[in-house]
Amino acid sequence: MHLMNFPMVFGVLSALALWVAARAGAALHKRSGPTPEGAQEDLGFVVGAILTLLGLLIGFSFSMAISRYDQRKNYEEEEANAIGTEYVRADLLPAAEGTAVRQLLSKYLDQRILWYEARDRAKLSAIDAETTRLENQMWAEVKTAAGAQPNQIVAVVVTGMNDVLNRQGYTQAAWWNRIPTTAWALMLLIALFASFLIGYSARVFSGAMFWILPIAVAVSFTLIADIDSPRGGLILVVPQNLVSLAQSIR
Repeated sequence: MHLMNFPMVFGVLSALALWVAARAGAALHKRSGPTPEGAQEDLGFVVGAILTLLGLLIGFSFSMAISRYDQRKNYEEEEANAIGTEYVRADLLPAAEGTAVRQLLSKYLDQRILWYEARDRAKLSAIDAETTRLENQMWAEVKTAAGAQPNQIVAVVVTGMNDVLNRQGYTQAAWWNRIPTTAWALMLLIALFASFLIGYSARVFSGAMFWILPIAVAVSFTLIADIDSPRGGLILVVPQNLVSLAQSIR
């Protein structure tokens, strides 16, 4: 299971791991004895460089998470627009087919709202299965209408239904698009190395001081993981456009 789906847990574990690394550096420093003055200055430059690199990686990862979050929000809006447009275009079909398509779109819209709000995997699987069933039924309805009346008016409805199905696929792809695990591992490795060096270069071995960097970095990791997690965090994509559409068509 993806640990980044639980941002708070990941943040706490990160803080503990970084604190342990800082204490390990301090313990090694005590064992090896005092550092010469020149070596202490060189070590300070190394620590500064490592912290700068860590800050750049955190900033880059935050930018990646924000862009993915914005993409998920945009696709939710596009889904609502596609469904609403197709609901109106269903009036172009014969009465029986048009009514059937609108009823199916209404049920489909409810499933899409549930999909955005679901967090339980079992419930999500049931929603996906029902969504696929409705998609097949909607396509069958417009396909039947197109076969009975192959004209430009029906073609507009078919194109609209194709947009509805495509938007769902784009949304799913956007929710799968996460910050790579390799990037997380590299960022955590550099953070551990930075904490170790800070502990090693410390002149005053204070337990409270060794918590400063771990807490700061862990808060950053928690925020990034929260934004990057579509279902596991506190910052979620609210299907406000889909909900608004559902209220308007009823």
